[in-house]
Amino acid sequence: MLSRDELKDRINSEPPLVENTIDTETQLQPNSFELTLKGIEALKGTGAVDFDNTQRHIPESESIEFNAEGWAFLKPGTYKITFNEVVNIPLDLAAIARPRSSLLRCGVTVESAVWDSGYRGRSESMLVVHNPNGFRVRQNARLLQLVFYNLLREVSEGYCGRYQNENL
Repeated sequence: MLSRDELKDRINSEPPLVENTIDTETQLQPNSFELTLKGIEALKGTGAVDFDNTQRHIPESESIEFNAEGWAFLKPGTYKITFNEVVNIPLDLAAIARPRSSLLRCGVTVESAVWDSGYRGRSESMLVVHNPNGFRVRQNARLLQLVFYNLLREVSEGYCGRYQNENL
């Protein structure tokens, strides 16, 4: 697992591990880097996945606007979120994402998949509001802690799926 100092070195390298940050020093944590909220979308319709992705269907979504003060109120449910930051994962690292503990204390979580070596993009995750009273969130809020791991050896081929370079 990379430490704050190792993360900082990688962020200051070329290409940067994470770019388009709001405040790198604030977002750097002892063992992670916090990603911030760019946008929220409500899912509209049914999705589908299969073994070889020939029948995969990602549901449409509709943007939820922030009010004049930058806040959005979310009813209980599932939302797609997009982050401000662009992540460039080199072939010697992978990452796992976890929600900030403040979210959990509000009855909210963020779900995310493994962040593969070689991935580059402005990623999306799933925000789930479990709190029956809903949840207020402000644009640019820190939501997710991205934990980077050194691999025992560099992979020969990095991520090359559909989501490579997403939202760039």
